[in-house]
Amino acid sequence: MFEFELTAACGRARAGVFHTPHGDLLTPVFAPVGTQATVKALTPAQLHELGATLVLSNTYHLYLRPGQDLVRELGGLHAFMHWDGPLLTDSGGFQVFSLAAMRRVDDDGVTFRSHLDGSTHRFTPEVSLAIQEALGADILMAFDECPPPLDPDYNREALARTHAWAERCLRAKTRPDQALFGIVQGGVFPELREESARFLTGLDFHGYAIGGLAVGETKAQMHAMLDLVEPMLPAHKPRYLMGVGSPEDLVNGVRRGVDLFDCVLPTRLARNGAALTRAGRLNLNNAAFARDPGPVEAGCACYACQHFTRAYVRHLLAAKEILGATLLTIHNVHLLLTLMREMRAAILAGTFDQYADAFLAGYTPVGAESAAETP
Repeated sequence: MFEFELTAACGRARAGVFHTPHGDLLTPVFAPVGTQATVKALTPAQLHELGATLVLSNTYHLYLRPGQDLVRELGGLHAFMHWDGPLLTDSGGFQVFSLAAMRRVDDDGVTFRSHLDGSTHRFTPEVSLAIQEALGADILMAFDECPPPLDPDYNREALARTHAWAERCLRAKTRPDQALFGIVQGGVFPELREESARFLTGLDFHGYAIGGLAVGETKAQMHAMLDLVEPMLPAHKPRYLMGVGSPEDLVNGVRRGVDLFDCVLPTRLARNGAALTRAGRLNLNNAAFARDPGPVEAGCACYACQHFTRAYVRHLLAAKEILGATLLTIHNVHLLLTLMREMRAAILAGTFDQYADAFLAGYTPVGAESAAETP
């Protein structure tokens, strides 16, 4: 049911097909994030029109509101949010460690206070799996601990818990119609990443995620960890780089053998007035765009660029109109999904390295942009 077929490879870049009960995922694939059972500013119909095939929702948030029992009562997450394609739920671990007002970690699990109302809750591997099974996504994540990437002592301690919790998640899983991925952790420390990859690949997961990156380390450190871990992961199972979604990171991730990605970046930037383009980011809040008659990005085929000007989008942002966020979200998600399709085509054609080199040569990443263009 969850077979992964490797269709082609070009260097370490891979094109494949991951079969799920709600449809096939053509990889490499990017998943827009629907934290609260919705991709912010977009309807499911718009997601389909953009070519999205996979959506991620968040276990922590849906557990707190409206609750997994209500979602199950109303037919599961697919029916609840009216999305008929594959769904992935994260374990809630990252949010417990990043959002909770208070948390107490022990070897059994985590006690935390809700960021919504301060109420006390407890997640264990078994609880996380039970919530995810009730929500009913196609792909589930093992409950893990995501420590600060640069703290060696904390990472060593957290890794032991992550591995023990991974085994408990496998034992707790009951539904055969859901896939379960293990999460490789270890911060930026090669020996810990190697230990985690060796341990988790010894367990029978449907796929393997790489977590704890893009959370404060440098790009060079992230690439080094991907270079280290990739050859240790089974070629016949999908690889998922969690929480990564800038255009250059997608290209560099695919170049290093990653199959699945997710990130809030395209929707979050849109709500703050920023557009992703093939050349870099644009901050459409800037007064320079007040009379600009051009589209958000010249040559873009998305609905926003085909029908509206930069001047109009900037007006919507200044007036705090919801449509401004919708148009920029359409554009940003369209760009990332288009890049994924282009990369898959280049892998199948045997020209991925040329594609990647050309794209990266024309792209200015954050940090190298002018102050006027940085959102």
